[in-house]
Amino acid sequence: MVVVNAVEMAHKFIISRLTAAKLVIDATAGNGKDTLFLAKHTPPNATVFAFDIQPQAIANTELLLNQHHLLPKAQLILDSHANIANYIDQPIDVAMFNLGYLPGGDHTLSTCSEITKQAISQTLQLLTVGGLLTVAAYPGYEHGKQECHAVHQYLAGLSQQIFTVASWAMVNQTNSPPVLYIIEKKGVNSLESSTSLKD
Repeated sequence: MVVVNAVEMAHKFIISRLTAAKLVIDATAGNGKDTLFLAKHTPPNATVFAFDIQPQAIANTELLLNQHHLLPKAQLILDSHANIANYIDQPIDVAMFNLGYLPGGDHTLSTCSEITKQAISQTLQLLTVGGLLTVAAYPGYEHGKQECHAVHQYLAGLSQQIFTVASWAMVNQTNSPPVLYIIEKKGVNSLESSTSLKD
């Protein structure tokens, strides 16, 4: 395995789970690169949900998917990923979160800790056993540092009987490089929503 950046490492971790996936999520569509990756590597009958609150992000994602003739596989949702459960009531096989701000967009519009935790919580409840969720966090700027810390604390509190949580990061780079979290759901608890997921 070649060591690359956090997002590309996320791709490497999840790619083997995509071949049989039926429903996957890009919780932060951005410019559509993760949505495209998911669409390319899932079966023809799979559905890719992509969420973003910025119309420009949805437009960029639509354009990219259309260029690769993969738009029919996608459901592009102009809404916060905190509302994932309003759109999806089926098991999720893989989900990706790429936090921060839209590259090339307004840097004052950024993901935030509380909404991110709500979105992760909803996604984990829908995640199938054996499913993976990845979160790329960016502690290299003040807001991102706070969000990365909040995500770390939240994930560290998940039940180890139900979830396996790992992190990956470069250790010899300056400027606080991104941190990748990888969460696998390994079991189901009938009281999961109230005992294993922290709000």
